Amino acid sequence: MKATVLSDNIACGNIGGEWGLCIYIEYQGKKILLDTGSSDLFLKNAEKLGIDVGQVDFAVLSHAHYDHADGMRDFFRVNDHAPFYIQKEAGETCYDKYWIFHKYIGIPKGILNEQKERFLFVEGKYQVCEGVWLLSHSTEGLGAIGRRNHMYVKTREGWKPDDFAHEQSLILEGDRGLILFNSCSHGGADNIIKEAQQAFPGQKIQVLIGGFHLYTWKANEVRAMADRIRQTGIEMIYTGHCTGKRAYEVLKEELGDQAQQLKAGLVMEL
Repeated sequence: MKATVLSDNIACGNIGGEWGLCIYIEYQGKKILLDTGSSDLFLKNAEKLGIDVGQVDFAVLSHAHYDHADGMRDFFRVNDHAPFYIQKEAGETCYDKYWIFHKYIGIPKGILNEQKERFLFVEGKYQVCEGVWLLSHSTEGLGAIGRRNHMYVKTREGWKPDDFAHEQSLILEGDRGLILFNSCSHGGADNIIKEAQQAFPGQKIQVLIGGFHLYTWKANEVRAMADRIRQTGIEMIYTGHCTGKRAYEVLKEELGDQAQQLKAGLVMEL
């Protein structure tokens, strides 16, 4: 498997950065796009890196937030065939909520209708093709994380804390274990690893790649997360985007070479 970061907070040379994440993956002859960042930057960076997004076989939306979905229209403009896998619960429902104030942070409005023939809604443990899986959350009580982060979803019954039912992990079967991608890990990086262990009993988890949404956490909280990650037995993490600079430094202190930094242009071969 070869994965190239097309968009991340950290720029590298002439490969630009933004608040968002997009990863291009080559796996067993398949070309996969995970997310589209928050603009068309992923396309500009792909061109600089010699990657043709028009040849992507299928795309995956990790969760229904703008910084992973706002490049969708640009993707559909250059790619006329790839299906886009999205969780069944994903919609135009995600908001930041502070007291009585609400800020929409969801996917581009109207796009689900505009491209309805391209979206495939899935849930649970879903096999895309040989060796490639999508996995929704199975951990209970994730609404508490949404409340802490002031993230809510708008429902017919009113506002409720986001339990990240719209979030999914992309899982690839590797020679040395499972390779997990979860772009923001809102449900908790440790929980995501455990969910994969439960869904694939007896299989080793090699690596988790993505943001960990720790940029507002205190150092002691990040250290506790690092300990929980260590206890899962995972070999390595690659993290960036919403993990944040300070939190990454703490993870690096705690996990050493087990933790690696994501950045735009980074190529990972596993």
